[in-house]
Amino acid sequence: MQDAGIFRLFPGARIGDAARVPSPLEMLVLFAAACAAGAMNAVAGGGTIITFPVLIGFGMPSIQANATSTLALFVGIIGSLYGYRGHLHASRRWLGKFAPVSIVGGLLGAWLLTCTEPKVFDALVPFLIFFATVLFLLSDVFRRLAGFEALAAGKSLAAFTVAAMVLQFGVAVYGGYFGAGIGILMLASLGLLGLQNIHEMNTIKTVLAALINLVATGYFIWAGIIVWPQAAVMTVGATAGYYFGASFAQKIPQSRVRMIAGLIGILISFVFFWRQFLA
Repeated sequence: MQDAGIFRLFPGARIGDAARVPSPLEMLVLFAAACAAGAMNAVAGGGTIITFPVLIGFGMPSIQANATSTLALFVGIIGSLYGYRGHLHASRRWLGKFAPVSIVGGLLGAWLLTCTEPKVFDALVPFLIFFATVLFLLSDVFRRLAGFEALAAGKSLAAFTVAAMVLQFGVAVYGGYFGAGIGILMLASLGLLGLQNIHEMNTIKTVLAALINLVATGYFIWAGIIVWPQAAVMTVGATAGYYFGASFAQKIPQSRVRMIAGLIGILISFVFFWRQFLA
């Protein structure tokens, strides 16, 4: 297991002891980070840019941190499905097309993560966080793309369906590998089909994200790279965050949440760039 000391953010964190029982302070920080991430995902998305760096900061290797973060946030996605149950029937047509490619792509991405050399993944981490943060900050742009009417352009819906399925497969591979920002990307792929009902689109996006994270989490468990003590603490925090985030989603200015989360993501990515390539 690699020495990821260059990623250590908190004093006393030991990379070789990631599976230890967390200290009370660490449990508190992990719970708070997961709670904030769950709330962010319920309101606007992008929670991984918080949970992933915090786990690394406490000395967890990057690949295990990615897998553990995926598991912790996956539970909240399942809970959010209940809120969109009224739109499942209308979305069934598209779910039948996108679900298979999402499952295969998510599994492929998870497999690629476990096949990646730790040093290679560590080098990719700053770019992945920055990429996810940019996607998060540009979510409004992708939402505007979702208003594009494919049929009005006089082009074949079949061609757009194939293009959207190919894009969704790429999103699923990325989602199984790292995960942050996949919801925004899926809105773009759904925009190729001319979908405009945001509730229906969010239903499709949520179901597909759940499938991607389900197969990725299952593979991570099978591969034995989940760090369970930290995962247990963060799962509770993420569930609480999703619940309260969903409850107050209509009261919180999403632009403010997006700005704060984006600034955090940019700061974290630059810290990781500096520690990886300059320190």
